[in-house]
Amino acid sequence: MGSTGGSGSIGGATNVRVVVIGDCGTGKSSLIVSVATDSFSERAPPLLPPTRLPPDFYPDRVPLTIIDTSSRPEDRNKLGAECKKADAIVLTYACDQPITLERLSSYWLPELRRLEVKVPVIVVGCKLDLRDDQQLSLEQVMTPIMHQFREIETCIECSALKQIQVAEVFYYAQKAVLHPTAPLFDQETQTLKPRCVRALKRIFILCDHDRDGALSDAELNDFQVKCFNAPLQPSEIVGVKKVVSEKLPEGVNEHGLTLTGFLFLHALFIEKGRLETTWTVLRKFGYNDEIKLRDDLLPTAQFKRAPDQSIELTSEAMDFLRGIFSMFDIDGDGALRPQELEDLFSTAPESPWEEGIYEDSMEKNALGAVTLNGFLSAWALMTLMDPVKSLAYLIYIGYPGDPVSVFHVTRRRRIDRKRLNSHRNVFQCFVFGPGNAGKSALLNALIGRPFIEKYTTTKGDHYATNVIDMSEGTKKILVMREILEDAVDKLLANKEFLSPCDVAVFVYDSSDEASWRKTAELLVEVATHAENSGFVVPCVMVAAKDDLDPHPVSITDSARVSQDMGVESPITVSMKLGDISNLFRRIINVAQRPHLSIPETEAGKNHKQYRRLVNRSLMFVSVGAAVTVVGIAAYRMYAVRKHSSG
Repeated sequence: MGSTGGSGSIGGATNVRVVVIGDCGTGKSSLIVSVATDSFSERAPPLLPPTRLPPDFYPDRVPLTIIDTSSRPEDRNKLGAECKKADAIVLTYACDQPITLERLSSYWLPELRRLEVKVPVIVVGCKLDLRDDQQLSLEQVMTPIMHQFREIETCIECSALKQIQVAEVFYYAQKAVLHPTAPLFDQETQTLKPRCVRALKRIFILCDHDRDGALSDAELNDFQVKCFNAPLQPSEIVGVKKVVSEKLPEGVNEHGLTLTGFLFLHALFIEKGRLETTWTVLRKFGYNDEIKLRDDLLPTAQFKRAPDQSIELTSEAMDFLRGIFSMFDIDGDGALRPQELEDLFSTAPESPWEEGIYEDSMEKNALGAVTLNGFLSAWALMTLMDPVKSLAYLIYIGYPGDPVSVFHVTRRRRIDRKRLNSHRNVFQCFVFGPGNAGKSALLNALIGRPFIEKYTTTKGDHYATNVIDMSEGTKKILVMREILEDAVDKLLANKEFLSPCDVAVFVYDSSDEASWRKTAELLVEVATHAENSGFVVPCVMVAAKDDLDPHPVSITDSARVSQDMGVESPITVSMKLGDISNLFRRIINVAQRPHLSIPETEAGKNHKQYRRLVNRSLMFVSVGAAVTVVGIAAYRMYAVRKHSSG
């Protein structure tokens, strides 16, 4: 199984640039002349111009450019610049000069690290014809160096004079670029790397058309044709399964080649140096050199949107996610345990929610398992924040439909206000307030986390999201983002900061006068920014810690501010007592009527009054002009009639 043919472009590479470095006199120039002319030159110039090997020189049919370098101290900067432009490095030493071998680890390899050159290195022992038979073997010499410097892809000895393994030097260099080992295989443990395993598992599942957990002879043949454009003969299929069953009995069963056997075969290919086989398979199924789906497989044109538009998953995509949730909920308890969630994402490069904003943003049960609502809302959050990532992961886990059918771009928020309603399914809520007001407790309540008495300062981005049951059986997803008090000024410096916000919540400690005053300042500050930027949002005030005695000033002032700015009176809640007064449903209700509860500052009111006066003046002028025009027309008609009668 596995046979590759040249394509002229592999993994996106249309040319491979190889830079040859090493001590003076190790045979760099002679090596290059020898590979280019297939002959040895007694008088190779000290420094060659760039040498190009044509596409048909090697099987992959990708041209290769070889850059010679000088190791003189005065050329050190130029050498460093060339190394930084390299796709691969050929590092030479002379087999008859032990000091040049020692300088690999004492100078050259550390120097490449200092330059931060992170490309494959091929170590080449030149002048093999002068090698002393008493010297240690290449394996004995290079094994400790390769353990210390993992960037070394392979080692080889050659002789330009005798034309021994000269072409192989640059073949291995090109191969290290086009078919790199590092993403696929761990040399230390001699095992496939996790991301490679996950990609091959997805490919296996896609090829297992009858879903019986094994590739039948017909499925193996289809796989071979898709990847290598050539069918497998029946005897070849028997041979493949025989190799696997002899080494790994569980790799083959009565239905065919199992996933274990499929992975074993690829590990075997790599161990035998046939990395191009595995890379061909991966690339045929859309993977790039990082073993992630290529960008061209993710149609991003559908993600174009105005700042006040959002992207949501369609009902088809949500139905698929409900089905995949049920499939991996093995124990049927309505939640995915960590292992079940890992199994669900086992065909993706990694779980998308292990870090960042997602880990603590979703609803989990008492055992730490993700509920269905938590699962769906986490997908909604990922789609809101990074739709390209969301699309990629839907494909990884087996979404069968057209990628274009996955997403829906919402109507612009300013149009929602004109239409007096919003039909979104996902609402984003920014939560403002001073420290220790109860913002984090509010977000924790959204995802069902118990109240924590001890106050800790939030650091970094904090999101929470969940499905909210609305009236008449409808469901909406609420995404809450905590806005840190000390980050407000920086965020408001961005004109479009409020553009993705559907509703803003202002939380204050109702027992603390200072907390209320700071929240009132924040409300005015945010409302002013909204009026100036044009991205106005409805607002809700929340009087938290209702289990404590309210401060009189916060009661009287909040009523006055609500009336003056045109927003509803604060909603009183107690996270500690679990009394949240249907808060989340009320927040969504406000967001669904985006033309109401929009706070107005004094400056905003004055500006609106000014516009009304201007509009009235324009209307008066228009009416006056219209009367004048009509009067002139009537006079002209009268004059014409009078002239006619005369």
